[in-house]
Amino acid sequence: MNTLLLIDLQNDFLPGGALAVREGDQVIPLANRLMPRFDLVIASQDWHPANHDSFAANHPGKKVGELIELASMPQILWPAHCVQNTSGAQFAHALDRTRIAHITKKGTDPAIDSYSAFFDNGRKKATDLDAFLRARGITHLHLLGIATDYCVLFTALDARKLGYRVTLIEDACRGVNLHPKDVANAFDKMRQAGVEITTSNEILQPQKLQSLQQGRISIQPQTITVPSPMSQPIQLRSMANAGRRRSIISRCRSSTMRRSVTRFEMKVPR
Repeated sequence: MNTLLLIDLQNDFLPGGALAVREGDQVIPLANRLMPRFDLVIASQDWHPANHDSFAANHPGKKVGELIELASMPQILWPAHCVQNTSGAQFAHALDRTRIAHITKKGTDPAIDSYSAFFDNGRKKATDLDAFLRARGITHLHLLGIATDYCVLFTALDARKLGYRVTLIEDACRGVNLHPKDVANAFDKMRQAGVEITTSNEILQPQKLQSLQQGRISIQPQTITVPSPMSQPIQLRSMANAGRRRSIISRCRSSTMRRSVTRFEMKVPR
């Protein structure tokens, strides 16, 4: 079953939210366009209690971005975000939620964080996601969402460890980039783990791209001869655009005719 997993497309991760990710809102229209291409759409949802230990506000004297130890692991302190039953924890208003068949909530234990949609950060407790997928015989996941260098990364790595084939839709993800190379490093880690990388265009326009890959559409310049009132024909060079017709206009000049226009169409397979 062709399955798409939307990772944490929630208000608090969008511009204006408590933990806003730059350009996070640009993921939403892409998600809406991609969902109809899949048989099954599921979503993860950060769902923290207000007393979650990853919140800087719950550690007097500590600041956002500081590193502490939580559940015997390093933990970055975040601003309070995606608190249960608040507007910030809700999915983006512009997201087409009617296509989401299942929601996996994560980060519900106040004593440990959960970036992955499959496990908490210590892999001590699992969410319902793996069981849900296996019950339906799903072996291949397409991923998109927020944030590339945290929840997307950890979800992709856990999915690979569990034996799933994983394809990440690169342009439908956005990262925190707390440090300048965090997002780039996240992509490197995912590739090394066997995650396949694609783009939304490759999913939305598969026939055109398949034609390009198979060489059915020529994108080489062509020389075309157009009759003219002058003694020598005019040579035009044109570039065929994949999947459409291009009209090309040749303007000819001569002593007896100030301007004439010859129009023709070049058809390219769709």
